[in-house]
Amino acid sequence: MQTIINQLKRHQTFLLASHIHPDGDAIGSVLALGLALKAMGKKVQLFNPSPIPMVYRFLPSVQEIKQTLAPNARFDVALVLDCGDMDRIGVEAVAICKKSLVINIDHHITNTRFGDLQLIDVNACATAEILYHLIQKLPVQIDCAMATAIYTGILTDTGSFRFSNTNRSAFAICEKMIGLGADPYQVAQHVYGTYSLGRIKLLNLALDSLEISPNGKLSVMTLSQRMLRETGTQAEDIDGIINYARRIEDVKVAALIHELCDNGAAPRGKTRYHVSLRSDSGVDVAKIAAQFGGGGHAEAAGFSIDTTLTDLKKQLMQLSEAFSDACEAV
Repeated sequence: MQTIINQLKRHQTFLLASHIHPDGDAIGSVLALGLALKAMGKKVQLFNPSPIPMVYRFLPSVQEIKQTLAPNARFDVALVLDCGDMDRIGVEAVAICKKSLVINIDHHITNTRFGDLQLIDVNACATAEILYHLIQKLPVQIDCAMATAIYTGILTDTGSFRFSNTNRSAFAICEKMIGLGADPYQVAQHVYGTYSLGRIKLLNLALDSLEISPNGKLSVMTLSQRMLRETGTQAEDIDGIINYARRIEDVKVAALIHELCDNGAAPRGKTRYHVSLRSDSGVDVAKIAAQFGGGGHAEAAGFSIDTTLTDLKKQLMQLSEAFSDACEAV
Protein backbone atom coordinates (compact mmCIF):
# COMPACT_ATOMS: atom_id res chain seq x y z
CA MET A 1 0.00 0.00 0.00
CA GLN A 2 2.75 2.46 0.85
CA THR A 3 4.41 1.99 -2.54
CA ILE A 4 1.11 2.79 -4.25
CA ILE A 5 0.55 5.83 -2.02
CA ASN A 6 3.98 7.12 -3.00
CA GLN A 7 3.02 6.81 -6.69
CA LEU A 8 -0.28 8.62 -6.10
CA LYS A 9 1.56 11.50 -4.46
CA ARG A 10 4.29 11.61 -7.11
CA HIS A 11 2.23 11.61 -10.34
CA GLN A 12 -0.25 14.17 -11.65
CA THR A 13 -2.58 12.54 -14.22
CA PHE A 14 -4.71 9.49 -13.49
CA LEU A 15 -7.15 7.22 -15.30
CA LEU A 16 -9.53 5.33 -12.99
CA ALA A 17 -11.40 2.40 -14.56
CA SER A 18 -13.37 -0.65 -13.50
CA HIS A 19 -15.06 -3.67 -15.04
CA ILE A 20 -17.78 -3.73 -17.67
CA HIS A 21 -21.35 -3.88 -16.29
CA PRO A 22 -20.26 -2.13 -13.07
CA ASP A 23 -21.85 -2.86 -9.72
CA GLY A 24 -22.02 -0.67 -6.62
CA ASP A 25 -18.53 -1.58 -5.44
CA ALA A 26 -16.94 -0.82 -8.81
CA ILE A 27 -18.71 2.53 -9.12
CA GLY A 28 -18.25 3.49 -5.47
CA SER A 29 -14.55 2.62 -5.57
CA VAL A 30 -13.87 4.67 -8.70
CA LEU A 31 -15.75 7.66 -7.29
CA ALA A 32 -14.19 7.52 -3.82
CA LEU A 33 -10.59 7.34 -5.02
CA GLY A 34 -11.25 9.78 -7.87
CA LEU A 35 -12.63 12.37 -5.48
CA ALA A 36 -9.69 11.83 -3.12
CA LEU A 37 -7.15 12.37 -5.91
CA LYS A 38 -8.98 15.50 -7.07
CA ALA A 39 -8.85 16.81 -3.51
CA MET A 40 -5.06 16.38 -3.76
CA GLY A 41 -5.03 18.59 -6.85
CA LYS A 42 -4.54 15.76 -9.33
CA LYS A 43 -5.99 15.58 -12.85
CA VAL A 44 -8.38 12.63 -12.96
CA GLN A 45 -10.42 10.85 -15.66
CA LEU A 46 -13.07 8.36 -14.51
CA PHE A 47 -14.08 5.67 -17.02
CA ASN A 48 -16.30 2.64 -17.48
CA PRO A 49 -17.19 1.09 -20.85
CA SER A 50 -20.80 0.44 -19.77
CA PRO A 51 -23.60 2.86 -18.89
CA ILE A 52 -23.97 3.45 -15.17
CA PRO A 53 -27.04 1.60 -13.81
CA MET A 54 -29.89 3.94 -12.96
CA VAL A 55 -29.88 2.90 -9.29
CA TYR A 56 -26.37 4.33 -8.84
CA ARG A 57 -26.84 7.61 -10.66
CA PHE A 58 -27.63 9.39 -7.39
CA LEU A 59 -24.00 9.06 -6.27
CA PRO A 60 -22.02 12.33 -6.03
CA SER A 61 -20.00 13.10 -9.19
CA VAL A 62 -21.22 9.91 -10.92
CA GLN A 63 -21.77 11.95 -14.10
CA GLU A 64 -17.99 12.30 -14.34
CA ILE A 65 -17.65 8.59 -15.19
CA LYS A 66 -17.35 8.65 -18.99
CA GLN A 67 -18.02 5.82 -21.46
CA THR A 68 -15.48 6.97 -24.06
CA LEU A 69 -11.84 8.01 -24.02
CA ALA A 70 -9.86 10.11 -26.47
CA PRO A 71 -7.62 7.71 -28.46
CA ASN A 72 -4.60 9.97 -27.93
CA ALA A 73 -5.20 10.39 -24.19
CA ARG A 74 -2.21 9.78 -21.95
CA PHE A 75 -2.03 9.37 -18.18
CA ASP A 76 0.85 8.92 -15.78
CA VAL A 77 -1.05 6.22 -13.90
CA ALA A 78 -3.97 3.92 -14.74
CA LEU A 79 -5.78 2.66 -11.65
CA VAL A 80 -7.86 -0.43 -12.35
CA LEU A 81 -10.27 -1.02 -9.47
CA ASP A 82 -12.46 -3.99 -8.49
CA CYS A 83 -11.53 -5.86 -11.66
CA GLY A 84 -10.00 -9.33 -11.80
CA ASP A 85 -8.78 -9.12 -15.40
CA MET A 86 -7.66 -5.99 -17.25
CA ASP A 87 -9.46 -7.07 -20.44
CA ARG A 88 -12.75 -6.35 -18.63
CA ILE A 89 -12.20 -2.58 -18.62
CA GLY A 90 -12.78 -2.25 -22.38
CA VAL A 91 -10.47 -1.98 -25.38
CA GLU A 92 -10.14 1.82 -25.13
CA ALA A 93 -8.88 1.72 -21.57
CA VAL A 94 -6.64 -1.31 -22.20
CA ALA A 95 -4.91 0.57 -25.04
CA ILE A 96 -4.26 3.57 -22.78
CA CYS A 97 -3.04 1.35 -19.94
CA LYS A 98 -0.24 0.11 -22.18
CA LYS A 99 1.23 3.64 -22.02
CA SER A 100 0.78 4.12 -18.25
CA LEU A 101 1.89 2.75 -14.91
CA VAL A 102 -0.89 0.27 -14.08
CA ILE A 103 -2.01 -0.15 -10.47
CA ASN A 104 -4.37 -3.06 -9.77
CA ILE A 105 -6.52 -2.74 -6.60
CA ASP A 106 -9.03 -5.52 -6.01
CA HIS A 107 -10.47 -8.11 -3.62
CA HIS A 108 -11.46 -10.88 -6.05
CA ILE A 109 -9.77 -14.23 -5.47
CA THR A 110 -9.73 -14.75 -9.25
CA ASN A 111 -7.63 -11.63 -9.90
CA THR A 112 -4.92 -12.39 -12.47
CA ARG A 113 -2.36 -10.12 -10.74
CA PHE A 114 -1.97 -7.91 -13.81
CA GLY A 115 -0.34 -4.49 -13.74
CA ASP A 116 2.89 -3.00 -12.45
CA LEU A 117 1.70 -2.73 -8.84
CA GLN A 118 -1.00 -4.76 -7.10
CA LEU A 119 -2.95 -4.25 -3.89
CA ILE A 120 -5.18 -7.31 -3.60
CA ASP A 121 -6.86 -8.36 -0.37
CA VAL A 122 -9.19 -11.34 -0.86
CA ASN A 123 -10.31 -11.06 2.77
CA ALA A 124 -11.71 -7.57 2.23
CA CYS A 125 -15.51 -7.45 1.95
CA ALA A 126 -15.26 -5.06 -1.00
CA THR A 127 -12.71 -3.07 -2.96
CA ALA A 128 -14.26 -0.05 -1.24
CA GLU A 129 -12.92 -1.42 2.06
CA ILE A 130 -9.37 -1.49 0.68
CA LEU A 131 -9.74 2.04 -0.67
CA TYR A 132 -11.02 3.32 2.66
CA HIS A 133 -7.77 2.25 4.29
CA LEU A 134 -5.74 3.69 1.39
CA ILE A 135 -7.52 7.06 1.34
CA GLN A 136 -7.02 7.37 5.09
CA LYS A 137 -3.27 7.45 4.42
CA LEU A 138 -3.55 10.18 1.77
CA PRO A 139 -3.27 13.90 2.63
CA VAL A 140 -7.05 14.39 2.31
CA GLN A 141 -10.09 14.26 4.57
CA ILE A 142 -12.89 11.86 3.68
CA ASP A 143 -15.90 14.08 2.97
CA CYS A 144 -19.60 13.28 2.60
CA ALA A 145 -19.29 12.44 -1.11
CA MET A 146 -16.41 10.00 -0.58
CA ALA A 147 -18.18 8.51 2.44
CA THR A 148 -21.35 7.91 0.42
CA ALA A 149 -19.38 6.18 -2.33
CA ILE A 150 -17.51 3.94 0.12
CA TYR A 151 -20.70 3.12 2.05
CA THR A 152 -22.52 2.20 -1.17
CA GLY A 153 -19.64 -0.02 -2.32
CA ILE A 154 -19.60 -1.99 0.92
CA LEU A 155 -23.40 -2.15 1.27
CA THR A 156 -23.95 -3.56 -2.20
CA ASP A 157 -21.02 -5.98 -2.32
CA THR A 158 -22.07 -7.55 0.99
CA GLY A 159 -25.68 -7.81 -0.18
CA SER A 160 -26.83 -5.40 2.53
CA PHE A 161 -24.60 -7.27 5.00
CA ARG A 162 -26.22 -10.63 4.14
CA PHE A 163 -23.39 -12.32 2.17
CA SER A 164 -20.66 -14.44 3.74
CA ASN A 165 -18.00 -11.83 2.88
CA THR A 166 -19.55 -9.49 5.46
CA ASN A 167 -16.86 -8.92 8.09
CA ARG A 168 -16.33 -6.71 11.13
CA SER A 169 -14.69 -4.07 8.96
CA ALA A 170 -17.85 -3.78 6.86
CA PHE A 171 -19.83 -2.59 9.89
CA ALA A 172 -17.01 -0.53 11.39
CA ILE A 173 -16.26 1.37 8.18
CA CYS A 174 -19.93 1.94 7.35
CA GLU A 175 -20.48 3.36 10.85
CA LYS A 176 -17.65 5.82 10.23
CA MET A 177 -19.02 6.72 6.79
CA ILE A 178 -22.42 7.49 8.32
CA GLY A 179 -20.66 9.72 10.82
CA LEU A 180 -19.09 11.57 7.88
CA GLY A 181 -22.42 12.19 6.16
CA ALA A 182 -23.44 9.05 4.27
CA ASP A 183 -27.24 8.66 4.56
CA PRO A 184 -28.19 4.95 4.88
CA TYR A 185 -31.87 5.58 4.17
CA GLN A 186 -31.25 7.56 0.98
CA VAL A 187 -28.70 5.03 -0.30
CA ALA A 188 -31.09 2.14 0.36
CA GLN A 189 -33.98 3.97 -1.29
CA HIS A 190 -32.01 4.57 -4.47
CA VAL A 191 -30.34 1.15 -4.66
CA TYR A 192 -33.19 -1.09 -3.50
CA GLY A 193 -36.38 0.92 -3.16
CA THR A 194 -37.24 2.40 -6.58
CA TYR A 195 -38.15 0.63 -9.84
CA SER A 196 -39.36 1.96 -13.17
CA LEU A 197 -42.44 0.46 -14.84
CA GLY A 198 -40.18 -0.83 -17.62
CA ARG A 199 -38.01 -2.68 -15.11
CA ILE A 200 -41.09 -4.37 -13.60
CA LYS A 201 -42.15 -5.49 -17.09
CA LEU A 202 -38.63 -6.76 -17.75
CA LEU A 203 -38.70 -8.71 -14.50
CA ASN A 204 -41.97 -10.31 -15.59
CA LEU A 205 -40.38 -11.48 -18.86
CA ALA A 206 -37.33 -12.75 -16.99
CA LEU A 207 -39.51 -14.79 -14.64
CA ASP A 208 -41.40 -16.20 -17.62
CA SER A 209 -38.07 -17.42 -19.06
CA LEU A 210 -37.15 -19.29 -15.86
CA GLU A 211 -35.93 -22.86 -16.25
CA ILE A 212 -34.92 -25.30 -13.50
CA SER A 213 -32.40 -28.13 -13.96
CA PRO A 214 -33.70 -31.71 -13.57
CA ASN A 215 -32.08 -32.00 -10.13
CA GLY A 216 -33.56 -28.69 -9.00
CA LYS A 217 -30.17 -27.20 -8.06
CA LEU A 218 -29.81 -24.71 -10.94
CA SER A 219 -32.16 -21.95 -12.09
CA VAL A 220 -31.64 -20.16 -15.40
CA MET A 221 -33.21 -16.93 -16.61
CA THR A 222 -32.69 -15.44 -20.07
CA LEU A 223 -32.96 -11.81 -21.18
CA SER A 224 -32.71 -10.90 -24.85
CA GLN A 225 -32.27 -7.62 -26.68
CA ARG A 226 -35.86 -8.04 -27.88
CA MET A 227 -37.08 -8.04 -24.27
CA LEU A 228 -35.18 -4.83 -23.56
CA ARG A 229 -36.73 -3.17 -26.63
CA GLU A 230 -40.25 -4.33 -25.73
CA THR A 231 -40.02 -2.92 -22.20
CA GLY A 232 -38.10 0.23 -23.10
CA THR A 233 -35.32 -0.72 -20.70
CA GLN A 234 -31.54 -0.67 -20.88
CA ALA A 235 -28.85 -3.15 -19.89
CA GLU A 236 -28.43 -1.40 -16.53
CA ASP A 237 -32.03 -2.31 -15.62
CA ILE A 238 -30.98 -5.97 -15.41
CA ASP A 239 -29.04 -5.35 -12.19
CA GLY A 240 -30.48 -7.42 -9.31
CA ILE A 241 -32.97 -9.48 -11.33
CA ILE A 242 -30.88 -12.63 -10.87
CA ASN A 243 -31.65 -12.58 -7.14
CA TYR A 244 -35.20 -13.73 -7.83
CA ALA A 245 -33.84 -16.89 -9.45
CA ARG A 246 -31.40 -17.45 -6.61
CA ARG A 247 -34.06 -17.33 -3.88
CA ILE A 248 -36.04 -20.29 -5.22
CA GLU A 249 -36.24 -23.10 -2.68
CA ASP A 250 -33.54 -25.82 -3.09
CA VAL A 251 -31.74 -23.87 -5.85
CA LYS A 252 -27.99 -23.68 -5.18
CA VAL A 253 -26.87 -21.73 -8.24
CA ALA A 254 -28.72 -19.14 -10.33
CA ALA A 255 -27.64 -18.09 -13.81
CA LEU A 256 -28.85 -15.06 -15.74
CA ILE A 257 -28.08 -15.19 -19.46
CA HIS A 258 -28.04 -11.72 -21.00
CA GLU A 259 -27.78 -11.32 -24.77
CA LEU A 260 -25.34 -8.50 -25.44
CA CYS A 261 -25.86 -5.88 -28.12
CA ASP A 262 -22.32 -6.08 -29.59
CA ASN A 263 -22.99 -9.24 -31.57
CA GLY A 264 -20.99 -7.96 -34.50
CA ALA A 265 -17.92 -9.11 -32.61
CA ALA A 266 -19.21 -12.67 -32.28
CA PRO A 267 -18.24 -15.36 -34.82
CA ARG A 268 -20.77 -16.10 -37.56
CA GLY A 269 -23.67 -18.19 -36.32
CA LYS A 270 -23.01 -17.34 -32.69
CA THR A 271 -24.22 -14.68 -30.28
CA ARG A 272 -22.38 -12.90 -27.49
CA TYR A 273 -23.84 -13.46 -24.03
CA HIS A 274 -22.94 -12.36 -20.54
CA VAL A 275 -23.74 -14.90 -17.83
CA SER A 276 -24.13 -13.79 -14.22
CA LEU A 277 -23.87 -16.47 -11.54
CA ARG A 278 -25.05 -16.40 -7.92
CA SER A 279 -24.84 -19.12 -5.27
CA ASP A 280 -24.98 -19.91 -1.60
CA SER A 281 -21.86 -20.95 0.30
CA GLY A 282 -22.11 -24.52 -0.99
CA VAL A 283 -20.92 -23.79 -4.53
CA ASP A 284 -17.99 -21.57 -5.60
CA VAL A 285 -19.25 -19.87 -8.76
CA ALA A 286 -15.95 -18.00 -9.22
CA LYS A 287 -14.39 -21.34 -10.18
CA ILE A 288 -17.21 -21.98 -12.64
CA ALA A 289 -16.81 -18.52 -14.20
CA ALA A 290 -13.05 -19.05 -14.46
CA GLN A 291 -13.64 -22.10 -16.66
CA PHE A 292 -15.23 -19.73 -19.19
CA GLY A 293 -12.63 -16.98 -18.85
CA GLY A 294 -14.54 -14.96 -16.26
CA GLY A 295 -14.20 -14.43 -12.53
CA GLY A 296 -15.64 -12.92 -9.40
CA HIS A 297 -16.45 -14.03 -5.87
CA ALA A 298 -17.34 -17.46 -4.51
CA GLU A 299 -20.99 -16.39 -4.34
CA ALA A 300 -21.20 -13.89 -7.21
CA ALA A 301 -19.32 -14.21 -10.50
CA GLY A 302 -19.77 -13.94 -14.25
CA PHE A 303 -18.34 -14.45 -17.71
CA SER A 304 -18.95 -13.52 -21.36
CA ILE A 305 -19.07 -16.06 -24.15
CA ASP A 306 -19.73 -16.35 -27.89
CA THR A 307 -22.03 -19.32 -28.49
CA THR A 308 -25.63 -20.28 -29.23
CA LEU A 309 -28.31 -20.04 -26.58
CA THR A 310 -29.06 -23.76 -26.90
CA ASP A 311 -25.43 -24.76 -26.36
CA LEU A 312 -25.01 -22.33 -23.48
CA LYS A 313 -28.05 -23.65 -21.63
CA LYS A 314 -26.89 -27.22 -22.27
CA GLN A 315 -23.47 -26.49 -20.72
CA LEU A 316 -25.04 -24.87 -17.67
CA MET A 317 -27.50 -27.73 -17.17
CA GLN A 318 -24.66 -30.24 -17.35
CA LEU A 319 -22.82 -28.33 -14.65
CA SER A 320 -25.81 -28.61 -12.32
CA GLU A 321 -24.93 -32.23 -11.54
CA ALA A 322 -21.66 -31.03 -10.03
CA PHE A 323 -23.62 -28.55 -7.89
CA SER A 324 -25.55 -31.44 -6.39
CA ASP A 325 -22.35 -33.35 -5.57
CA ALA A 326 -20.75 -30.24 -4.00
CA CYS A 327 -23.75 -29.61 -1.80
CA GLU A 328 -23.85 -33.25 -0.61
CA ALA A 329 -20.14 -32.99 0.27
CA VAL A 330 -20.82 -29.90 2.38
